[in-house]
Amino acid sequence: MDTTELNFDIPRLGAARFDSPVGLRFIDDDQRVLYDSDRRTVQAALAAGRQPACFELAGPRRKIFFDPARLACGIVTCGGLCPGLNDVIRSVVFTLAYHYGVQTVWGFRFGFEGLVARCGHQPLPLMPDVVDAIHEDGGTILGSSRGPQDVSEMVDTLQRMGIGILFAVGGDGTQRGALAIAAEIRRRGLSIAVIGIPKTIDNDVSFVHQSFGFHTAVSQTRTPIVGAHWESKGVRNGVGLVKLMGRHSGFIAAYATLANSDVNFCLVPEVPFTLPGFLDALQRRIERRAHAVIVVAEGAGQELLQAGQQCDASGNLKLGDIGLFLKDQIQRHFEAVNVEVNIKYIDPSYTIRSMRTDSHDAAFCLMLGRHAVHAGMSGRTAMLVGDWRGEFTHVPLAAGVSQRKQIHPAGRLWDSVLATTGQPRQM
Repeated sequence: MDTTELNFDIPRLGAARFDSPVGLRFIDDDQRVLYDSDRRTVQAALAAGRQPACFELAGPRRKIFFDPARLACGIVTCGGLCPGLNDVIRSVVFTLAYHYGVQTVWGFRFGFEGLVARCGHQPLPLMPDVVDAIHEDGGTILGSSRGPQDVSEMVDTLQRMGIGILFAVGGDGTQRGALAIAAEIRRRGLSIAVIGIPKTIDNDVSFVHQSFGFHTAVSQTRTPIVGAHWESKGVRNGVGLVKLMGRHSGFIAAYATLANSDVNFCLVPEVPFTLPGFLDALQRRIERRAHAVIVVAEGAGQELLQAGQQCDASGNLKLGDIGLFLKDQIQRHFEAVNVEVNIKYIDPSYTIRSMRTDSHDAAFCLMLGRHAVHAGMSGRTAMLVGDWRGEFTHVPLAAGVSQRKQIHPAGRLWDSVLATTGQPRQM
């Protein structure tokens, strides 16, 4: 990527004139986190008279844009479930109430539908006592939904309710919707901040090292993969086949493979494979070791299926079921070569999505929520909170939705997967 073209400037609603009540170490506006930490890249930029690309460092500012005593905020959660949604809601509410003294926080029900009056969803008042224990549960206290809503109607609701900051918790589609809301707010000349908190279990948001829920998801893959391993070893010519999340990016499948070295084949959307190539490699594995474990991301091998071109409510192309397809094709292949195999197919996707967070994600969600509030209170808008090289950062929404983060087939992560599984680089 040509880093000279990257622009990480964050829009602001105006000058911040109020003293912050937060008793924490403040961050200066000129503190930055380098996008590319390679010394040669940084030196080349400086030698050419350019500043290297960098993010704003997240954290509380000395001066804030909003008067906390007169501020009302809103939170919306959209898209599929993901571990950590309740943790983020709780963190935002606690930070607004206990750090800034904000008394009015509304939770909009069932995604962006909650911002459209004609949908009839009544906002939920969110006070600390309401959210105190919600982090102990999976899912989201606010409910969720997929699909876009009329931007003008959503901004009408924000304006009517006197909302000063909207926190949008969701993935790529949600953040695109948040960007559209911010644009309409700007067109109307309103002082409403829109702050995104990226939620994608697939970890595919650009310019964000890791999204919340990803760590929990990878941790939860150990049980089904270990089960698939012992099931495959417990029978003659056993094949354990586990389908995991990952529509367009195979990070969960890749890291699950690295975390469970019993995996012999990892199939991801970024690395195409042919059915004959895969089945031939699997047959050689069975002949040599008499068992195999396969991890496949849900978006892998879609070109092999006769999937339709229908889309879901969020505009995502509906995927064919690669897990059931492979199960059937493996069975047919070994029947054709007169070899008996015993296939155990496991799909734990929805079980994993609805889990509560592990301790790593719980702490991560707490910090994301806090930094989202700090950013919104300072008057920043049309941005999301991310993390980069161990620091929390501000990322423009326009940059965050500009492209999808994926595994590079020639990168070190995929090389590590190949070294762990022993599978051919090309199949």
